[in-house]
Amino acid sequence: MSSTTEDRPVLGHRGVREVMPLLLTLMLGVFMGALDLSALSPALHQIGAQFAVGARALSWIFTAYLLAYVVAIPVMSKLSDVYGRRTIYVLDVALFALGSLIAILATTYEVLIIGRIVQAAGAGGIFPVATATVADRVPEESRGGALGMLGAIWGLAGIVGPALGGTIVHVLDWRWVFAINLPLAVIVIALSARHVHRGGTPRRGALDFAGIVLLGAALLAATAGLTRLQSNQLFSAANAPSLWELLIAAVLLAAFAAVEHQAADPVVPPLLLRIPTLRLANLLEIGIGILEGSLFFVPAALMAADGLSAISAGGLAALAAFCFVVVVPVAGRALDKVGARAVLFTGSLFVAIGMAAFAAFVAVLPLAIVSLVVAGFGFGSLLGAPTRYLVTNAAPEEMRATAVGLLSIFLIFGQIVGSALAGALVGLHIASIPGYVHAYALFAVVAVIVMIATLRIPKRATATT
Repeated sequence: MSSTTEDRPVLGHRGVREVMPLLLTLMLGVFMGALDLSALSPALHQIGAQFAVGARALSWIFTAYLLAYVVAIPVMSKLSDVYGRRTIYVLDVALFALGSLIAILATTYEVLIIGRIVQAAGAGGIFPVATATVADRVPEESRGGALGMLGAIWGLAGIVGPALGGTIVHVLDWRWVFAINLPLAVIVIALSARHVHRGGTPRRGALDFAGIVLLGAALLAATAGLTRLQSNQLFSAANAPSLWELLIAAVLLAAFAAVEHQAADPVVPPLLLRIPTLRLANLLEIGIGILEGSLFFVPAALMAADGLSAISAGGLAALAAFCFVVVVPVAGRALDKVGARAVLFTGSLFVAIGMAAFAAFVAVLPLAIVSLVVAGFGFGSLLGAPTRYLVTNAAPEEMRATAVGLLSIFLIFGQIVGSALAGALVGLHIASIPGYVHAYALFAVVAVIVMIATLRIPKRATATT
């Protein structure tokens, strides 16, 4: 099907300036979705007190969100490819706002969890659809910089969120953390109607309902199994439910693969798993997710090894996040000049050096800080734009959002695996420094493996790769 004029990439410097309203619209939507994740953490204590629930029950605020988010990613991405970018992006933002409203009005903890699930159903499509929209409208020679802007705004929300959430909870009430999403959503929807192109490849035919159900069930089972798995005692009786969930996930994925090969319009086209560049990008994303999962334990490592307070340790972790935000747009622009291989190789090299140095010098605070800064610069070159740049260039135009959504799923599973690995190693030495040393030495090795894998990327990977 031929594309309309509004769906074609804009060319030249003037065209890139003309697409800035679109980029700002997408960035505001991404900021809204990312801000909610980080801003809610300071509100947990107040939520628990109001609904009289303990820490285990409170974890469902994030667990339920993660489960629904993982399922929503491929579904919303596919719908965007079929029904158009504007329609599904507006739907995603509207669902996110509806979930926020449910959370604001919640009179029981169960209703709050329902609100989080509805939020996640919308959030799962915001970033993949925004990425595919950029790929549709921004020419390849400028695409890296645009994707870098989306990645930077995600990181900025991660820095701003905890401080903003803490201030709101201290001055007002936890419900206002959700309330700030409503005016943002109204603005994004209004801007989207004006600036986001129709996009996608509208076509008639039955939606792959069987594939959606099987994939959703498989992702639910796999995510539940991985998040509850105690990797330091893998085959103990305590892990039996998690192992059964992972086995069920494997069976469902096998059934899903069989269904997709027969479907007229599969939710995850098998072609996406046969393109070498896409396969490599997905494998790299798992490794990057594992490395990102290591960041969760940085404050705890600093507190154990250097005797820092929680505030000081959190501030130093935020320093690494700040380095990440600074580098992301620079790395995005570098993609347009030197390609994804050089950016990913450099990023993984910096992460490997930073992780190895952190493992070696975690008990020497000045050197530990330098290590975190080095790793932060490396993460700025790994997260956000580079793998999405690969995927949007290599995937067929009518499958872009689906391909980006698949990439997001691999990242999430990598994050879960990374957190589980760190938890297992740290858990064995919870009262001493060696557990953290072993964990971050292992992450340095993972970074080296990712670095070596990046050498398989073509020097200038394009859509013909």
